Amino acid sequence: MDLTTPALLFPAISLLLLAYTNRFLVLAQLIRKLKEMDTEEDHALIERQLSALRKRIVLTKRMQAFGVLSFLLCTVSMFLLFLELQPPGVIAFGISLVLLSLSLVYSLWEIQISTNAINVELENFEWRKGHPKS
Repeated sequence: MDLTTPALLFPAISLLLLAYTNRFLVLAQLIRKLKEMDTEEDHALIERQLSALRKRIVLTKRMQAFGVLSFLLCTVSMFLLFLELQPPGVIAFGISLVLLSLSLVYSLWEIQISTNAINVELENFEWRKGHPKS
């Protein structure tokens, strides 16, 4: 393996971290929006969303952490390969790939919870449509 192999991951990991940051910002906006809701119907919806939001925050933190660690080990791998330390460089790259895979698994899990949260919103919308305010 040469120096260019781990270098190929740099753009992918960078874009992935950017996407994770975007997901975090959207999550923060959603939480701020929920804080502004104040009707009884809104409180019922918020209660249904709270545990999912907490879990999504934890998952987002984990996927970001594993992504950053993957990026760091990818850099270490390149440095070791630059120093012509082949076995440690290959091992660091392998660990980097495992960490990246874990990051993607957490991302998939967060997406699943996010999709369920959207379904809760749709159910609430359908309920309100059938029960207009007086």
